[in-house]
Amino acid sequence: MEQITKEKAIELAESKFYEEMTDTEIFEFQGNQKLLCMPFGVFHEATESVLKRPVFTHEFAKWDSLKDEYYGKKPRPTFKQIIEMIPEEKRIIAIAT
Repeated sequence: MEQITKEKAIELAESKFYEEMTDTEIFEFQGNQKLLCMPFGVFHEATESVLKRPVFTHEFAKWDSLKDEYYGKKPRPTFKQIIEMIPEEKRIIAIAT
């Protein structure tokens, strides 16, 4: 897919073009662009919808893994695998009492 320019990404975001798109269309379009063309929250929600699971923000750093899951090339990761994507030295555990 052809990559859009910064100016075009801004123009698209301002036009709110994504409001007329399905979650699948948002996932497939935005997921193939290097520049964000919509509010991240819109893209995040669409990703969770098409993958049918919560998607943690840090998972977007491994976008190919999310795409492979969507296209059935790899199974859904376990919670442990999702947590292990975060470097051990950056993990913090909070316990609510």
